[in-house]
This record gives sequence, C-alpha cells and structure tokens, in this order.
Amino acid sequence: MKRRIRYLRINWLKHDLPAGLSVFLVALPLCLGIALASGAPLSAGIISGIIGGVVVSLISKSPLSVSGPAAGLSTIVLATISASGDYRVFLLSVIVAGVFQIILGLFKLGVIANYFPSAVIKGMLAAIGIILISKQIPVALGYDQPDFWNTGFLTLFSSSNFFGSIENFNHHTSRGAIFIGLASVAVFPILKNYFPKRHTLLPAPLLAVAIGILVNIIFGYIAAHLSLKQTQLVNIPGTIFSHIQYPDFTKIFSMDIWKTGIIIGLLATLETLLCLEAIDKLDIKNRISPVNQELMAQGIGNILCGLLGAIPITAVIVRGAANVDAGGRTKLSSFTHGLFLFLSVLLIPFVLNRIPYASLAAVLLVTGYNLTKPKLYRNMYSLGMKQFLPFVLTIIVILATDLLKGVCIGLLLSIFFIIQNNFKAEYQIQKRKQHATEVFFIKLNSMVTFLNKVNLKDALDKIPEYSVLTIDGSESRFIDYDILEIISEYSQKAHDRHIELHLIGIQKVNITAIH
Repeated sequence: MKRRIRYLRINWLKHDLPAGLSVFLVALPLCLGIALASGAPLSAGIISGIIGGVVVSLISKSPLSVSGPAAGLSTIVLATISASGDYRVFLLSVIVAGVFQIILGLFKLGVIANYFPSAVIKGMLAAIGIILISKQIPVALGYDQPDFWNTGFLTLFSSSNFFGSIENFNHHTSRGAIFIGLASVAVFPILKNYFPKRHTLLPAPLLAVAIGILVNIIFGYIAAHLSLKQTQLVNIPGTIFSHIQYPDFTKIFSMDIWKTGIIIGLLATLETLLCLEAIDKLDIKNRISPVNQELMAQGIGNILCGLLGAIPITAVIVRGAANVDAGGRTKLSSFTHGLFLFLSVLLIPFVLNRIPYASLAAVLLVTGYNLTKPKLYRNMYSLGMKQFLPFVLTIIVILATDLLKGVCIGLLLSIFFIIQNNFKAEYQIQKRKQHATEVFFIKLNSMVTFLNKVNLKDALDKIPEYSVLTIDGSESRFIDYDILEIISEYSQKAHDRHIELHLIGIQKVNITAIH
C-alpha cells in the first residue's frame, strides 16, 4: 500500500501535476467563454469546470478524459434559459439530464452513440459552430448587451434583432474592444503557423485572454478613450459561492423541464461518448474507458451542476487532448485542473475580472470555426451524396428550428438511404438463353428482410411466360417470413404462367390462412 501511494505521489508530481496545470490554463477561458455563449452567469461556467474536474474525475474510470462545460451544449442551454425566463427553472432541466444519464449508465446503454450516423453528428457539430460564430461576432466587436441575439439563428435577421441592433451599435461598441477582439483572434493562427507546439509555453486560449488584458491596461495609460467600459469586462463576484443560484423545485412537474432535460442529457451523452472514443485513441497505453461508468459519473456531475447553479458538463475533446499533449497519465491530472479552477476563483477573482468579453468571444469564434471548417464540407462532399445530404440537411434544419429536430431529420434521411440500399443489395438477378428458352437465376444474399418485398415482387412479376426461374437461398442466414410468403404465393402464379420454378434452400410456407 505504501509503495502504491509513493508511486502515485511521484507520478502526480512528475506527470499529472504539470498536465493538470496545462489543462487548467486551457479550461479557464473556455469555462468563462462557454458560460458567456450559453447566456448563463460566468461564475456558472467556473463552477461547472470545478465539478467536472474534482467530482467527475473521482467517479469516472477514464484515465485521460477531462470534463467541463462544452461548446456543443451552449446553443440548447441558451435557448432553454431564454424560453424559461428564469435561470433557476433551467437548473431543473440540468438535474433531469443528470438523472437521464445515470439511467443510461445503469441499463448499460453507453453504446447509444454507435447508432447515430457519423454524418448526422458532424452536421450537428457544424451547425453548433455556425451558431456559435454568429452569436459571438457582436461580443467580439464590443457589444455589451447580454440579451443581443439570444434566440434562434433565423431570428438574428429579424428587424427586432439584427437591423434594430445595428442602429445602436455605435452606443454599445468601441474601437478598443474591436482591436482587442482582432488581436485575440490573431493569436491562434500565429501560434499554429509560426510556433511549434513544443515551444509554446502558454496555450492559445489563455494567451488570447492574457493579450486582451494587457492591451486594455496599455490603453488605460496611453489611450484612455480606447479603454473598455466596465460592461465590456468579466464580472465575477469576489465571493462567488455566496452568489450561487439554486433550482426552483416548485416547477419540477413541468413537462417542458423534463423534455428539455432529456434533450440536454442525450446531447451531453453523445458528446461525452464521442470524446471518450477520441481520447482513448490518443492514449499511448491503449486503455479503454468503460462508457457506462462514465455516463454515471457525468450524470452525478450534472445533478450537482443543477443543484449548485452551474451549466451542464460533458467530457470535452479540447481539454482531453490538452491533457494527453501535456503528458497526463491518470485521472489525477483532471482532478488537479479542477483544483486549480477552484483556487483561481477563491484567490484571484480580481484577475479574472480584468478579462475582456471580446477576448472570450475570440476564443469562442475560433472554437466555432474549428467545428465548421470549410475542409469539413469538402470532405463530406467527397464521400458522396449519401453522406453529404444528411450532413447538410441536419445543419439546415438545426439552423431553421432546433438541435433535436435537426438531428432527427438527419437521422431519418440516413435511415432512408440504408433502406434504399437494402432494396437493392439483398438479391441478384442473372439472365441467360438456353436454346430458345429464357433462364433466370435469382440469388438471395445473407439477410433478406421485408424491406426487399416491393422490389422482389416486382422482379418476379417481370419474369416472362414459358421461362425457367431458379431462386437460390442456400447461402442466406436469414430470410424474412414476408419473403417466404411472396415466393410461396408466386409458385402458384408460376404454374399458371407456365414458368418452371426451382427453389434451392427455400422452404415454402402455408399461405392458405390468408385467403
């Protein structure tokens, strides 16, 4: 036991402590930025990060994944907060989402992500990227009205939002904020193109925020008219934990809360499981994270988030990848990052309150761009229409309506293509001439289901009179009863049409009961 404790201590000091610090530096601006994008109090993002790091890491058995607030949920969270009109009511949906995830974990339904086509999931993330960019452009320009563009994507262009707000832009933006936003965005391509990752001391999100703080301080000394207003800076209470909002349990029986909670839980589950799969592939030790245990850990974390006034969490690919890059070895690195988040709001809230909203918006603009890169669209198009159409349709419907409808429509289109392939794939027809007689050979493949009824029936009806037909099912592992029924019915029709019918590996069924 002592030897194991000593090993863990050495491992933590050598690997997980520095990795936890690196993840903290990535997570801090993202926690604030995603809370901003979600229309939630900024402190809610920090509390989510603390819960994801300190609580979820202790319950989870994933060695390298890191949990916290995720950009992929910001759209649904913003819409839910706006629709409920009361942040405390929204927190009930977060609790429901956590309960839903625990149920999925208990019933071992962690494989659910495997049933969502890749094209639909990529379309969902791309749509979230578009919405994220559209919501953060005004903030990056210094717009300091938190209720700006707080509804669906299409309403951005209504007179009450886009055109009405453009008239007031001069009153709510500033050249200083625009400069800081552009400078913060520029950090990302400069670091990527001119500084190899191994030579970069600070992660790009933190450096973008640090430059924003520094530039605003310089403005204060040499160009006061460019300095940001207080409404353009982060405002976290000095005693963050005394300002926690708690859920309003009097509204727990509202159907809207349960519906929204299940949607959040489903999206959080998808994002977590996809992240888990990606991070396991990066693990040099090739460890496999137990998905059902992870869902229960995430569920407990989200219940705590709802109880403590925080926004929902998932396992997050950006944090997990940062953990792997920094040399993290065990889940202690995730725990350490949560501990650093807790200490930051406890000891240095005055530093956090110097962060410009424009810098956080810049971080989110880059996050959104990474979700919806032009390269993604080119790649999906190159895969063919059966991948590209569900991808594009998912994006369009999400932008026009909401996430759930978009995912469902994209899923239905993918299922249509699967059915269409089944119509064609499960039998083959060959035709040849034997003397003056036409000979047809129908080979049934491995699985023949009721989905093939229409096409098979049509093919049999086209067999001409006075011909020979062989139907071979000898290599079929499964032939649906509906197919056997069609073939059995056809045997009488073949006799009437003078068609010589041979069946191989196909047993006729009794069809008298249906006449």
